[in-house]
Amino acid sequence: MSGRDPLALLEVLHLTKFFPVRKGLLKRVVAQVRAVDDVSLIVRSGETLGLVGESGCGKTTAGRAMLRLIEPTAGKLLFHRGASDNGVPPEPVDLAKLSAAELKPLRRELQIIFQDPYSSLNPRMTVREIVGEPLLVQHIAHGTELTDRVCSLLDSVGMKPEHMRRYPHEFSGGQRQRIMVARALALGPKLVVADEPVSALDVSIQAQVINLLEDLQQEFGLTYLFITHDLSVVNHISDRIAVMYLGKIVELAQTDALFGEPRHPYTEALMSAVPVPDPDQPRNRILLQGDVPNPVNPPSGCHFHPRCRYAQGLCASDAPSLRDLGGGHLVACHFAETLALRPGVASS
Repeated sequence: MSGRDPLALLEVLHLTKFFPVRKGLLKRVVAQVRAVDDVSLIVRSGETLGLVGESGCGKTTAGRAMLRLIEPTAGKLLFHRGASDNGVPPEPVDLAKLSAAELKPLRRELQIIFQDPYSSLNPRMTVREIVGEPLLVQHIAHGTELTDRVCSLLDSVGMKPEHMRRYPHEFSGGQRQRIMVARALALGPKLVVADEPVSALDVSIQAQVINLLEDLQQEFGLTYLFITHDLSVVNHISDRIAVMYLGKIVELAQTDALFGEPRHPYTEALMSAVPVPDPDQPRNRILLQGDVPNPVNPPSGCHFHPRCRYAQGLCASDAPSLRDLGGGHLVACHFAETLALRPGVASS
């Protein structure tokens, strides 16, 4: 995958993150939780790549590992920094190999918007201190210049200059998320990981924040990795969508292609759960049997086969590889070419 896409901003190659399970008086490692299991994908410059899946599938862990907020167990994270002074693209930087000191300058270009604005803002800091902290840490602005930069950032997210003197508890959930967005933009990043940024908000506020993110992407040339479990949201905002199940990518395609012609049974089941705005329209929910398998001891072969209504003997014995069916539509299913799956419902 590496080096084949000229638009690549971040290439994730065989990313793995296991968490040890310890027991006994000596806390010996007795097992591993396979939270992210050999994930490979490309985030292209200027796009929004959606990463979807049910709770516990590993999507948040994958996003944080890509930014080195948690240390990956294995894999490469090749970050392309763009053209140098002589116009020749430099070699990509493997974020996974950098020390903390080497990674610090790159933090300017890699930011995150956390899911919960209530717990991700320091209640003892004013908005000026919260939004301005990255500028201080990176030695970019101080004093009056910092205040001016914070005013500009707040204005870009639809807030007023007088808000900088207030504390987080004085704002609504939507306003707090706007403060989180302003803080993420403070250093002028190239890649922003949005980790379920609207799931804790009311539906009407969700639309405002999503529209804000789209406007800021156009204004500042941002690239988003948008993590969510809401297919309606990701359908609206994403250029491409990657579907994750039990730590693995099972399907990745352009948004229209994924909704118009899903090729993996898990994707079909997810799309059948998307709410339909018309109460008279018939619903054909696909109810998956059983629970999500334990990531400590995942099923053999295809991880989805115990819950798949199309599973055959091969699925239990051989793990399918993620292969291209044409047009960049990647699927990890032995029978993707022969299954006739129902398309999703496009959002308005």
